[in-house]
Amino acid sequence: MTHAFNRGTKHEKLVLRNLDLSIPQGQFVCLVGETGCGKTTLLNMVAGLVHPTSGQVTVFDKDPGLAQRELSYMFARDALMPWRTARKNVELALEVRGVAKDERARIAEEQLNLVGLSSNLDFYPGQLSQGMRQRVALARTWAVAAEVTLMDEPFAALDAQTRWRLEQEFISLWQLSPRTVLFVTHDLIESIVVADRIIVLREGQIALDRMVPFERPRTMEELTLDHRFHDLHTELRDALVGSSSPAVHNLGAH
Repeated sequence: MTHAFNRGTKHEKLVLRNLDLSIPQGQFVCLVGETGCGKTTLLNMVAGLVHPTSGQVTVFDKDPGLAQRELSYMFARDALMPWRTARKNVELALEVRGVAKDERARIAEEQLNLVGLSSNLDFYPGQLSQGMRQRVALARTWAVAAEVTLMDEPFAALDAQTRWRLEQEFISLWQLSPRTVLFVTHDLIESIVVADRIIVLREGQIALDRMVPFERPRTMEELTLDHRFHDLHTELRDALVGSSSPAVHNLGAH
């Protein structure tokens, strides 16, 4: 699969080239790479928002446009509706899918409880901290119970402590209800902490594709005492900045 923006013009830019990637159902995959390497474009292709210039993207062997009910997407910014409470923002995703009113309310409350917002159900976004708003966005994303969840740097705008806490809360949610996750990040440590598999993109190609060798649950304290953590971090860092030609590995989200 290949994709170029402004194809056929003097401003054509090749952002992804000859990608061949298969993601098993239930796997948690992190995409890492420098800005402009094609990470978000790849997410948008899986979401059906962008179509490849050549090749094909499939979700459960279907065109992404036919698999919308199997997909959810969480952005770097919370994108909450300011005139809706936390509860009503979570319900919105369910309302769009035709879930009955009573069931929407039940699911929204349950998901907000899971991210620690049981006492903030009826607060508006303007009354919540940035970290709390991201929790609402996480609850909204998870509430729809989609088989594939796309996440574009969902915690990047948060301070380090809040980011770490939300990562742990998200992993707890995922372990309660595992699903396929494609998670974009620039943070190598974050990728090792959360992922089953890490894919490094460089210059529009897969420079490295590695399974994470650590059992769950993981703590940063335990990871930093393991030489495999430091070896993997070094390998990922070298792949990000390496000068050799990227190796083409094994898109679709099966």
